[in-house]
Amino acid sequence: MSWILASSLLLGAALAIGFAWYERSHPSARVLALVATLAALAALGRIAFAPIPNVKPTTDIVLLTGYVLGGPPGFAVGAVAALASNLFFGQGPWTPWQMAGWGIAGLLGAGLARVWGRELGRVPLALACAAASLVFGTVQNLSLWITFSGDHSLSKLWFYVAGSFPFDVAHALGSLLFCLAFGPALVRALQRFRTRFEVTWRPAPAAVAGILLALVVAAQPPRADAAVPKAAVRYLERVQNADGGFGPAPRAGSTPMHTGWAALGLAAAGRNPRDVERGGTSVIDYMTANAARLRGDLGERSRTILALRAAGLPAGRLGGRDLVGELARDQQADGSFARLVNTTAFAVLALRAAGRSADDGAVRRAATYIAGQVNRDGGFNFAGRGGPSGADDTGAALQALAAAGRADSEVTRRAARWLVRHQNADGGFALQGGPSNAQSTAWAIQGLVAAGRNPARVHRRGARSPLAYLRSLVGPDGAIRYSRTSTQTPVWVTAQALMALAVKALPLAPAPRAQRAAAAPRPAPAPARASTPAPAATAEPVSAPAPVPVAAPPPPALTPLAAMSVALPAATPRALGVLTAMVTRTLLP
Repeated sequence: MSWILASSLLLGAALAIGFAWYERSHPSARVLALVATLAALAALGRIAFAPIPNVKPTTDIVLLTGYVLGGPPGFAVGAVAALASNLFFGQGPWTPWQMAGWGIAGLLGAGLARVWGRELGRVPLALACAAASLVFGTVQNLSLWITFSGDHSLSKLWFYVAGSFPFDVAHALGSLLFCLAFGPALVRALQRFRTRFEVTWRPAPAAVAGILLALVVAAQPPRADAAVPKAAVRYLERVQNADGGFGPAPRAGSTPMHTGWAALGLAAAGRNPRDVERGGTSVIDYMTANAARLRGDLGERSRTILALRAAGLPAGRLGGRDLVGELARDQQADGSFARLVNTTAFAVLALRAAGRSADDGAVRRAATYIAGQVNRDGGFNFAGRGGPSGADDTGAALQALAAAGRADSEVTRRAARWLVRHQNADGGFALQGGPSNAQSTAWAIQGLVAAGRNPARVHRRGARSPLAYLRSLVGPDGAIRYSRTSTQTPVWVTAQALMALAVKALPLAPAPRAQRAAAAPRPAPAPARASTPAPAATAEPVSAPAPVPVAAPPPPALTPLAAMSVALPAATPRALGVLTAMVTRTLLP
């Protein structure tokens, strides 16, 4: 077998494995759209800077994609960018090598985030982009040696390395300068998107029995145990992986993010995450074993703190890490966390879950920041004042304000009225206009509950209630659809929907532990109804946090629901504009 044939087979197998890995991650429609956009930008950047040999921002775009979104999207953006741009430059035996080289750059970005976290500064990111450019050049030098050298001697290899050295240096310096110029802006834009697709609400519907029960108790605040479809709980239990964790879809690899949300959904439904096991390994066992992987944005730590409290464990520590201390140290001088409304709201809920009172200084400053970001129409935007108001972020802000003791404030009342005004005819809610989806509807339900409103009584212009809309999305297997036309990430959506349907606010009260068969031969009780915790008035002991009293709604059966997500915002036209400005890329070495 010749060198060229052997290398082509090996390279083809590597690319096939990379794309299979990406497909295996079950990317949602939003992620697919973002990956396609980034690949197009990377290809366009290469074409735009073609007159300047080897100076191009393609490597920066690819590496930063992997850095923020992970290995599979990073690899896909790099490989597709190389293939697409060669429609302009010309296809040839170099194309698969370029696909592999930039795919490796995406993987290097993911590795960078895994080792050092997603909070690196401008200079370290620029140096990483320069290093990735040199790696890309090395791959291309290897391809020239294998394809064109003939005898494949080391002297020929050094000939190609020496001849390409000025071009490789130009590529590295160009990548360094491009990253210094736009790297942090791209990272912030992608992090906002990642936060929303990771934890964007994708709530789900309840069972027919839940609908009947809701009709029976229409005059009362919905009860958690009445609204939660048991089929959805059983669905989550069935799709738990052997390592105790959960992925975005059945048979997908476990991730801390999806496992955290599954823990919250199960706890809201009355199943303590410590009791949900697969092969003797529980949800909490997985979270503890993977504590070191929590190196990403603030939302990951906030979500984990909330999940620990829901399991009745000390919410501040996991695997030897002081999660609360790490979170508190990231608060900005203006009281915000990452200067984003959504991230700040999650931090408030996490601090309350860890036992901080509503009067705690950090909680007060964060709540003041959120209240100051309200738009003129009464709603909230993911980033802050001035952006279009959305159901997701208004619901998130409402839950944080209620948890901080501001359930009766004028800002809270205005935000609740904004939500009611934006209910769709089918009873659901959209992110910022358009068709309803489970995610935005769940955010809205949770925000309304936190503000003391009964979502079962919200019927704008005769529409059915948002709870009824969610229940209409439940599938025969118990999984909850994201919308009428999408079944993306069913595990994640179902877990989040359970919190909304249970009408429970974050931070959740600890779920009751399952009674093990022991002395009494009586049957195991059905999952006990956890009284709906309401965001906060008094500090709760870390070891056994108690439900926080709600200021407005009826008896203990109603508690402010705050099914918040650690998700990043979807890419907006403004964000895509920033990406386009960074687009660049050029010639082969």
